[in-house]
Amino acid sequence: MTDNSGKILKSISPARIVLPILIGLAATGWLLYKEYVPGSFSLLSFTVQSLFWLLLAFVLMAVRDFGYMIRLRVLTNRKINWLASFNIIMLWEFTSAITPSAIGGTSVAVFFINKEGVKLGRSTAVVMVTSFLDELYFILTFPLIIWWIGSTDIFSLGAGEVDLPWYENQFMVFAIIGYVVKLIYTLVISYGLFFNPRGLKWVLLWIFRLPIIRKWRPQANESGTDLVYASREFRNWPLKKWLQAFGATALSWTARYWVVNALIITFFGLKWLNWDEHILVFGKQLVMWIMMLVSPTPGGSGFAEYVFKGFLSVFIPAGTGVTLAFFWRLVSYYPYLLIGAFVIPRWVKKHFVTRKKK
Repeated sequence: MTDNSGKILKSISPARIVLPILIGLAATGWLLYKEYVPGSFSLLSFTVQSLFWLLLAFVLMAVRDFGYMIRLRVLTNRKINWLASFNIIMLWEFTSAITPSAIGGTSVAVFFINKEGVKLGRSTAVVMVTSFLDELYFILTFPLIIWWIGSTDIFSLGAGEVDLPWYENQFMVFAIIGYVVKLIYTLVISYGLFFNPRGLKWVLLWIFRLPIIRKWRPQANESGTDLVYASREFRNWPLKKWLQAFGATALSWTARYWVVNALIITFFGLKWLNWDEHILVFGKQLVMWIMMLVSPTPGGSGFAEYVFKGFLSVFIPAGTGVTLAFFWRLVSYYPYLLIGAFVIPRWVKKHFVTRKKK
């Protein structure tokens, strides 16, 4: 871990916020230019009540982070305090925001937790289990939402596209790919965590003997070792703690999905959605995050705005989708870039500069 410190610190440089911001703003500007409908901005309204719902959207994001902090303290047996938990989550989110969605911030999260005083093996186990719990939430919730709402409604792009075959609906294709990837990953992690971690490590190393992927064999060996650590730490965990950790995970993701509902009410009023439509928006949010797994851009910049505009168009007046997508990212994405850029220098000073002087 120490040998990689320089590379990791370079990868989380605050200067890297520039690229995702530029991509996001460029995508928003281009979509506004292509999709603008004269007079559409008059459909947006902002009143005193709107301010409440806008603040609620930010509160929901804070609840989401608070749930992650609870989970982190549960998984570390409360060996890190609330401030350290906050710093880790902000650094983790910042890294996710500046890397492609398929990569995320998990690869350096072990480093953050370890520097807060948690042993390396335990830090590795914590990160593996948080990833497992996140994927488990998606795996369990996605079919429930489909069963409750129906795939026809949740994947519809508009009145004229309800009856499209699934393979012609680009959002359904993205969602299926993302779900299959998450399902395979969850099954592999489950097998490694609870049944045969060393056997799975051996299989990984055997697979990575293939010439086309041999250069990644050291990373596969490291991932296999991570699984062994995680299994050793959590295989005999009591059910109560698993429920606490999963409950905090469900709280986090559920709060995040309701942000869009709050934003729609902010600009279009309470009458714009009934309860069934609120649930449908929630379900579409779940599917959107699964689709964003395949985004190659940092934090899903550009791709997220495009998906938002198209996937929720049935609930948003024509010409206003891009504007609402921008506010969605303003609440759920850009704050992590700014907070991370503020937290990183202080965190680096505390854990590297000060300790080096000592």
